[in-house]
Amino acid sequence: MEMLSEKPVDPGNGHLLRWFMRPMGLIAMAVAAVMCTSIVMDSYLSVKIKPEKRTINVVGSAKKRIVSDLIEWEAVLEARAPDRTAAYKLLREHTEQTVAFLEKQGIKRAEIQPQSATFEQEFDVTEEFKVFPGAKEATRVEKRTPKGFVTRVTVFVRSTDVQIVEKASREVTSLLEQGVSIASGAPAYYYTRLGELKVEMLAAAGKDTRSRADNILKSTGGANIKRLIDANMGIININPANSTETSHEGNNDHSSYEKDIITIVRAEYELEDT
Repeated sequence: MEMLSEKPVDPGNGHLLRWFMRPMGLIAMAVAAVMCTSIVMDSYLSVKIKPEKRTINVVGSAKKRIVSDLIEWEAVLEARAPDRTAAYKLLREHTEQTVAFLEKQGIKRAEIQPQSATFEQEFDVTEEFKVFPGAKEATRVEKRTPKGFVTRVTVFVRSTDVQIVEKASREVTSLLEQGVSIASGAPAYYYTRLGELKVEMLAAAGKDTRSRADNILKSTGGANIKRLIDANMGIININPANSTETSHEGNNDHSSYEKDIITIVRAEYELEDT
């Protein structure tokens, strides 16, 4: 049997070189893998990461003067008499007088609506003190003596002849001189085409947001507007003429013949890339 001899490896032969190059090759491969990964990640980042959109937020508004085209008004008539029937008869006479007066003022009969009458018995109230048997002190006693009835009716008017009814509401108290007990309420004024007007006003307020945004960008030397991203309708306020009052719920004035409607829109625009 041939014995294997333990001879040192010749430093000059190819085995030592291959033994030395093997770990170097592994290191080179690892470095290359890391570099490839870095290149891939750089490519991924360059594709996926985009600059954030530039936007501008503005608030636009629109205001318009409107004139009420519907009025509601009411007056309360009152009559007194010793008995219920007499009180009702007197109230009916006063109601007829009032209706005739309003018709003479130019209000149509169909627009005058007397409501149901109400009745209430009235008493004279007196007080006296009595000492009851067994009591040490006097007790206050209230005495109620019937003295008749009071009856009331509300005359309601609803009309598109706003100025005619407004004038009548001021002059109807002249019936007091004829013995008619009447109290005139304050008229309520309405605008019946408010729904279609709101659409018009929102469009105007939206246009105002674009104009404001353009002016801001122009004055600051900024970019141009690319597109509208979002728009939100704010509160609509209907105020007496020349009033700028606002509220979170929105105003809806009924006390004034002339009113101002104020609409607000908030908009966000995307700007063009520079």
